[in-house]
Amino acid sequence: MYDLYRIAAAVPSVKVADIAWNTNRILEKMEEAYSYQSAVIAFPELAVTGYSCQDLFFQKTLLRESCQGLSRILAATSGHESAVIVGAPLELRGQLYNAAYVMLDGKLLGVTVKTFLPNYSEFYEKRWFNSADELPVKEIYLSELGISYDPEEVEDYPVPVGSRIIYDLDGKIKFGVEICEDLWAPIAPSAVMALAGAELIVNISASNELIAKREYRRNLVKQSSASHFCTYLYVSAGSGESTQDVIFSGHSLVAENGALLNENRDYIADDYLLIADTDLGKIRSERIRLKSFGDAAAHYRALASGCRFVTESVPQLPESDGSYYILQKHPFIPSTKTRLAKRCSDIFDMQVGGLARRLEITGARPVVGVSGGMDSTLAILVAAKALRKLGRPADDLIAITMPAFGTSDRTYQNSLILIRSLGAEPRIIDIKNACIQHLSDLGHDRETKDITYENTQARERTQILMDYANMHGGLVVGTGDLSELALGWCTYNGDQMCMYGVNASIPKTLVRWMIDTVAETGIFPDSTVVLRDILDTPISPELLPPDENGQITQKTEDSVGPYELHDFFLYYTLRYGYTPKKINFLANRAFKDDYDPETILKWQKMFLRRFFSQQFKRSCMPDGVKVGSVAMSPRGDWRMPSDASVSEWMAELDGIAAAEE
Repeated sequence: MYDLYRIAAAVPSVKVADIAWNTNRILEKMEEAYSYQSAVIAFPELAVTGYSCQDLFFQKTLLRESCQGLSRILAATSGHESAVIVGAPLELRGQLYNAAYVMLDGKLLGVTVKTFLPNYSEFYEKRWFNSADELPVKEIYLSELGISYDPEEVEDYPVPVGSRIIYDLDGKIKFGVEICEDLWAPIAPSAVMALAGAELIVNISASNELIAKREYRRNLVKQSSASHFCTYLYVSAGSGESTQDVIFSGHSLVAENGALLNENRDYIADDYLLIADTDLGKIRSERIRLKSFGDAAAHYRALASGCRFVTESVPQLPESDGSYYILQKHPFIPSTKTRLAKRCSDIFDMQVGGLARRLEITGARPVVGVSGGMDSTLAILVAAKALRKLGRPADDLIAITMPAFGTSDRTYQNSLILIRSLGAEPRIIDIKNACIQHLSDLGHDRETKDITYENTQARERTQILMDYANMHGGLVVGTGDLSELALGWCTYNGDQMCMYGVNASIPKTLVRWMIDTVAETGIFPDSTVVLRDILDTPISPELLPPDENGQITQKTEDSVGPYELHDFFLYYTLRYGYTPKKINFLANRAFKDDYDPETILKWQKMFLRRFFSQQFKRSCMPDGVKVGSVAMSPRGDWRMPSDASVSEWMAELDGIAAAEE
């Protein structure tokens, strides 16, 4: 329903050339993988016999028993609508091949044969096996393979054999299989199969271990999944394989479009099952969105046309509940402290670089409206560092604080302290009287705290910033962030407008960590204390008066909902184009300990309503720095009609509410 499927890398213990033992271990791992509702289960290269049989591959006894082992495995798949991929030799027309047998519900769907055979160092596969390119036929009857079956229950049938076979399980999963060295080839079979439509690539391998090879292998698998826009499941022979001249580590991993989903932890291992959930909807979305995939498929159409499809009806193919899928509550924020600090430092450098170049071109001074909140804090930090980068004095920074009806003493004092700590002198322009005069001119009762009352203040501030920039050869640096733009939580031609937006692609959940990183790294040591207090201040537009104790009364998240939810909705809406139902499903998984389903649904509806209705504000947004894969510049990243209807999206969410009732 949500394109989530569970895949398994099964690494059983092995005794070289002991087929009965190996088969029993394979059957045990199959049962374990079935218990996890795995849709695809992959075993290592030549798992039935063991990879290290060497000249024993020429022994009739080994080949005969291998067929018997395959017969038992095939029989054990009956009643299970999960694909099982197991490695074993294939004897065909007087030649041997290194093969992967693909089985499902008692049927042998096909036999994928290894194309590229290593013939160096300790691996001389060409001594024993032939390449798939040398196959004399493209299919062979089950009876010719030496695999036992009951002729009274199963009629003999032809089985596809060869390289570049794509197995299509009812349109739900399309996967191809390659074997070990195939991945290392300049143009791997997986590349061709991906262009032909395979979304999952399975590599059954027997890669030996060497110092630094694990890291190289990991990078190769991750890069292959990224360049092929696919999920890549890699399973390798375990440590019981050989101790003669080489050692095998049982290194298995799953990568999805360049990201590592799971990997076995032990450096040398066997007898384990590695489980991961993959989101094939993400793969399909990326292939549609990034046109280089479609261009490559068209460019290499002749090559991809050599792939063969095996289509199998699998009405009960297991779908995953996503419990083994890595899902970040905060998709814009890296999961480790080290990566987070590096990400924030890199983004800060990008913001600084963009603004510095704009200031260099225009010769302008940066003009920043400073409120004491997080967004304006990040903007002024960027401006101060840009001046430093250009070798210009700190007092070239024009920092203006403009207290009004809702300004608290805490944010006002913090803005003054921050500006001075950066080496500038604050310009203080109290806008209360100007706003009172404007409201009076409008015939508006200023005791009515409505949207006009609030927006008057926002537009007055923007007018002052623009005019002050005119007076002093300045450039107004925007403070609004990505989350505010997505929700339209900004005043049109007020804080929505600037001359250059440094925060335009920074989501609200990341802004906090950006400031924290600046404080931690000591870029502005005199600002550390005030930055910490700003981070502890509630998020507020401060457009309504404080309470009798001077405390902030207007908290943004009370009105529009938690920004962590909105950033989650935003990420999966823009990055992958997921349906509202799928996003709701993922949000309930990610935030199960934080919000109940009703709360998540409530704010998701709010997000969609505002996201659609506020597009007109984004359609005329100024230039800004793009730092990530999700941005909303109307000149490139997000082109949406301002009059688009949200009804279809809301109908999906209404369906969720109706189902719950």
